[in-house]
Amino acid sequence: MAASTESSESRVLVLAPIGRDAGLAARVLESAGIAAETCRDLADLRSEIQAGAGAVVLTEEALTPSALNDLSEIFASQLPWSDLPVLVFCGSEARSETIAFPLRRLANLANVTFLDRPTRKVALVSAVRAALRARTRQYEVRDLLLELEHGVRERDQFLAMLGHELRNPLGAILTSVQLMEQKDEKALAVERGVIQRQTALLTRLVDDLLDVSRVTSGKIMLERVPVNVREIVERCVEAHSATAAARKIEISVSNDGKPFVVEGDPVRLEQIFNNLLTNAFKYTPSGGSVFVTISSDGSLGEIWIRDTGVGIDARVLPRIFDLFTQAAGTLDRSQGGLGIGLTLVRSLVNLHRGTVRAVSPGRNQGSTFVVRFPLTTPSTARVTPHAQPPQQWHARRILLIEDNGDVREGLARLLQEIGHEVRTAEDGINGFLLAIQHHPDVAFVDIGLPRLDGYEVARRIRGALGGRILLVALTGYGMPEDRRRALEAGFDAHLTKPITLNAILTLLAHNPPVESRDRESDLSRERSDSDSVA
Repeated sequence: MAASTESSESRVLVLAPIGRDAGLAARVLESAGIAAETCRDLADLRSEIQAGAGAVVLTEEALTPSALNDLSEIFASQLPWSDLPVLVFCGSEARSETIAFPLRRLANLANVTFLDRPTRKVALVSAVRAALRARTRQYEVRDLLLELEHGVRERDQFLAMLGHELRNPLGAILTSVQLMEQKDEKALAVERGVIQRQTALLTRLVDDLLDVSRVTSGKIMLERVPVNVREIVERCVEAHSATAAARKIEISVSNDGKPFVVEGDPVRLEQIFNNLLTNAFKYTPSGGSVFVTISSDGSLGEIWIRDTGVGIDARVLPRIFDLFTQAAGTLDRSQGGLGIGLTLVRSLVNLHRGTVRAVSPGRNQGSTFVVRFPLTTPSTARVTPHAQPPQQWHARRILLIEDNGDVREGLARLLQEIGHEVRTAEDGINGFLLAIQHHPDVAFVDIGLPRLDGYEVARRIRGALGGRILLVALTGYGMPEDRRRALEAGFDAHLTKPITLNAILTLLAHNPPVESRDRESDLSRERSDSDSVA
């Protein structure tokens, strides 16, 4: 095989099993400045295609039935962007009668061009150059796709890392606040309020960032059920009433009383209206007003959220739902924000087959956001109830494995304040040793631990103690694949930082100690035995 001085991706491979056609074609191409290599047989051709090629030249003698099967397999295994040009020397009679049907199958997998025999040298060179130009464009598309894929991957990794890095300090702040609330020191009421508000703001920013990433990458799946949107909107308004009172902003809700049921995800619908209401309060000064109007006409429902705030400049209005849009001078930055909340609103509304639009007469004249959804049958509508902290729980022996000192000590004190016995470890090895030494009821395990990561800690604890321990993953990574990986490692539950006291209490209430579960099972068996008939 002749050595090529050109890139493997621009060379032409020639296979002609009978006569001297292969060598002649290769010499013609070489004389025209095109790198060409002859292949001994189909196996050789396959190997060279895998090494990289710009085009393939074949003769009809190479296209035996078995060869066509092999070639079809070769071309079917190419990457989606690849459409390797194939030029076939054949007589017109052979093309129409002998190999026409098999070649149609090959043509579906590759870019096939026929060259009628006898073929002039200039025609061969022209056809090969055209094929190589097309191949070059394919490589350019490939490089662009790879660059875009790399950029998306880097973005998602950045957002996940940003969320992780923000959640640890958020967790420490939130735990400290909850400890202060347990002490009930009235003198610290103002400071508690500040920390609570800023923690809620940071948490919302992190969640919005990660949700934007999930939406744009198609990773958000809606849990669709019939939902009463009117109840969701009214609940969101109620949740913002304290903010409205504190800022002396009047808020009013009006509705026409007609059914307003959509097929949607209650959690995501609540997220839509919380974001819109947050936006309205953020840009409405003290003494202003926010008006919420709910109406439906039987097939379409509308929610209008109008404020008397700073308004939206006409130049910004067409881009208000674009990512990171916050125009200087038109939106008050004192409340923070990254310009992603409205992008998320539009994406979630679209996932519900709805529409959202913004209207504003201009600067300092307020703004209105209008959300429309197609309606569905109201008979089975439901709304996710408010999550209430459980009033009773069992005291547990708890092991907390966390490398962040502030988070570890704060969470341990919080759990001790509400009556649990707590041991702590700052790395995976010591955490595992404490687990097998003390046999705790519950182990909260951070995933990013030194010496031994949380997944391996869970596997080892589960292997040593079996199912008598409740294993809970604590992590700043909250993507669906992170939850899946935690469950696969042996965890029973996955909590994303920052962790609220209510989340811990709810988890423990839903997972009583093994002894309690065993007693309940025994009582159930006793009742079953007493009811049985011999």
